Amino acid sequence: MTPTSGQEDQPIVSFESIQAAANLIKGAVLETPCLPAPRLSQLTGADVFVKYENMQVTGAFKERGALVKLSSLSQDEKRRGVIAVSAGNHAQGVAYHAGRLGIPATIVMPVLTPFVKISATRGYGAEVVLAGNTLAEAKEEADRLATEKNLVWVHPYDDAHVIHGQGTIAIEMLDALPDLDVIIVPVGGGGLIAGIATAAKALKPAVEVIGVETTLYPGMWGAFYGKEVVCEGATIAEGIAVRDIGVLTTEVVKRTVDDVVLVSESSIERSINAYLTLQRTIAEGAGAAGLAALLSDRERFEGRKVGLVLCGGNIDPRLLSKIVVRELARDGKLVSIRIDTPDRPGTLGEIATVIGDMQGNVVDVEHHRLFLNVPAKGATLDVSFEAFDRDHGERIVAALRERGFVVRYLEIGERMG
Repeated sequence: MTPTSGQEDQPIVSFESIQAAANLIKGAVLETPCLPAPRLSQLTGADVFVKYENMQVTGAFKERGALVKLSSLSQDEKRRGVIAVSAGNHAQGVAYHAGRLGIPATIVMPVLTPFVKISATRGYGAEVVLAGNTLAEAKEEADRLATEKNLVWVHPYDDAHVIHGQGTIAIEMLDALPDLDVIIVPVGGGGLIAGIATAAKALKPAVEVIGVETTLYPGMWGAFYGKEVVCEGATIAEGIAVRDIGVLTTEVVKRTVDDVVLVSESSIERSINAYLTLQRTIAEGAGAAGLAALLSDRERFEGRKVGLVLCGGNIDPRLLSKIVVRELARDGKLVSIRIDTPDRPGTLGEIATVIGDMQGNVVDVEHHRLFLNVPAKGATLDVSFEAFDRDHGERIVAALRERGFVVRYLEIGERMG
């Protein structure tokens, strides 16, 4: 649940307004690079270019729309101050530019918001209020504060000024790459894709604009195709985990966007890892959704010139490290095995020697003797080792079995119990 957009009082979403927004934010918001990504092209079969919105001061595109909205306020509204509900990028975008403009900002965040995001938002000068366990509960407190203090709402997506700000991305992309065939855009509430599609179609009607949602939160997909959907679940792409998409954004999307597609959680994980390991850049789950669409339907985009909007890079470092480990395991480069062995001196050394002689690298060992499901005269070893690739790992396991060890594969993280 989110604050209403006040549609009836808003300007029409138009390319002319997006052009004006581009002039307004010039010098205050970074014009991020849109660069070729040869290794992603090799991975996907498309000719890939990436728009690096993760390079903004706050790490995400939200600054654009926030600044345009804040700049549209009257002097009285600026004096009274603004309020927003957010657990992430919108909070930081509003806080940062409100601070620059001298506008008091109150951001209501759920109490379970990661401390790093709370700290960053406070660091930009906003007053942070923690309330409720969900955004809906936080919104109730924000409603109360907005009424009590006569504050102005800054909606994260369902606001024409915000949409105009986000649409400036398309102007920059097509200025740098006028021959793009496709622009792929992550979709949460719809503000980003509504702005991008409006500008892109005005500049180049033939360009295809495709939205991407996670399968757990297919709100815009459902609206686009007239399907009943359920939006729920824990997703790695929390930035686009929106239950209530915008009214204004949906209207714009239906008339300007060519398609909305859904991607799996595993494809988003793979894309985060690809950005890190191939592009040496950080993408949060929402930011990686566009690449996930390429990986999920390679045939559709093969040979086409595709622009990806890497809309944000604010990901918890611990989560990022976990994803990297999981992707190593999926690729067969990190192997976890369980070995039943006799409990005698030298066995562990023998196992390590076999792995080492075959150029494997042992990274973790757990030795179990005392559990009741281990024979009294036996032991069990859980071993994780690095391999060059899946085939290399399988050869190491085969060598262990040839030495008489009983070996089975484990999922990463599986342990004796």
